[in-house]
Amino acid sequence: MTHATTQPTLSSIVLAAGKGTRMKSDLPKVMHPAANKPMVKWVVKASRDAGAKDVVLVVGHMAELVSEAFRSDTPACHFVTQNPQLGTGHAVDQARPLFAAGTLGEHCFVLCGDGPLIRPETLRKLLDRHLTAGASASLATSVVADATGYGRIERDAQGRFRRIVEQKDATDAQRAIREINPSYYLFRTRDLFDALTRVTNQNASGEYYITDVFELLLKDGKRVEVVDAVPPEDVLSVNTPEQLAEVDAILRRRLDTAHPARSHA
Repeated sequence: MTHATTQPTLSSIVLAAGKGTRMKSDLPKVMHPAANKPMVKWVVKASRDAGAKDVVLVVGHMAELVSEAFRSDTPACHFVTQNPQLGTGHAVDQARPLFAAGTLGEHCFVLCGDGPLIRPETLRKLLDRHLTAGASASLATSVVADATGYGRIERDAQGRFRRIVEQKDATDAQRAIREINPSYYLFRTRDLFDALTRVTNQNASGEYYITDVFELLLKDGKRVEVVDAVPPEDVLSVNTPEQLAEVDAILRRRLDTAHPARSHA
């Protein structure tokens, strides 16, 4: 009797629909350049480097500009539109028809297009834990000095993951938690879309959160893995021109370290 050793198929869904009003620009937020590339291109590259074969971009504001940036990608990216924008869970759900066709991955990363400091090795670490554990869902977390603005990782008395609590919905005690959610997710695709049908918008923002999927899967008795694998520097996402300048400088330093002879001016 022989055992199949084929690697499960892997895709990624990258959220790239937001306008980014604090950027003081008409460009979609994810299209602002960091180290000479639109931010979202770093995220797509990291997911491909980690093994994602198919990439689905969820676009919205100035969708044509985002899709144009990926026109020459091989293999080609897939695009779905989120309009209106009703939250991250709603954004991911726009990809349901593509996955329902059965041609995309059995597992998929879900990542945010405005986090260009993401590293392929972090995603590979998440993938390894997810597959080894036979998890329905996995997420990578980070422990940071200032958790303001991030979803907090709530654990039980035994240290087991319970849920992600968004800043707007958190109590004072939850806001004191320093383990945060930098939005590095990996799901068994079938379980993801099943749980999304049960996500509600009963929260302070009135939005459908992708983060609610983890708690729903736990209640179903499914396995959720948590890996504290994201260096604090990497969680910097971009909401303002000042943050973009900081991220740009970090990326350029990394590239110079990897390729000292290459100029990035």
